[in-house]
Amino acid sequence: MEVQETRVQTDRIFTIPNILSMARLAGVPLFLWLILAEYDGWALAVLMLSGISDYLDGKLARRWNQISKLGRLLDPAADRLYILSTLFGLTYREILPLWLTGALLARELMLLVMVWILRRHGYPPPQVNFLGKAATFNLMYAFPLLLLSDGSGSLAWLASVFGWAFAGWGTTLYWWAGILYVVQVRRLVKADATADRNPPDAG
Repeated sequence: MEVQETRVQTDRIFTIPNILSMARLAGVPLFLWLILAEYDGWALAVLMLSGISDYLDGKLARRWNQISKLGRLLDPAADRLYILSTLFGLTYREILPLWLTGALLARELMLLVMVWILRRHGYPPPQVNFLGKAATFNLMYAFPLLLLSDGSGSLAWLASVFGWAFAGWGTTLYWWAGILYVVQVRRLVKADATADRNPPDAG
């Protein structure tokens, strides 16, 4: 399987990139509460800070040679939790339709199944690739714009147009990345099955 593997450079937990990722995770429940309470301005501010920290933690980890196993877990976990909390909040407020929420949640469920299969074969979860990151960035642009569209006037209209454009691209890329993961897992399982049927000669 063509797994995009990033070399671990440190076992330290409290690095600057990891602390940024932890702070981003800690902001998830606050962000969700702000959306549900309709404090949209503050919710957008938290989401913007999350996006900045998402950019910084990866950049600093590479620049300062602080890529860690914990960091590789925290970063995608924070991305998914922000997406899931935004989906819940915007769907609850009827800004997002159920079909879009269902499409994104179905992709997450599919990926969880793939991770379970990988673990059964003794492999770690797949690393986040460029396509998956691009999908996340599109969705993280789409959600605040759709939140801004919950109003009236020209600003709300423009936010709706661009928000749905980003949502369409983000959902498409999200599923594309998910399908690539399925293909990778299928190749790995097939290769393992072939190796089991044809063990190497002992001599």
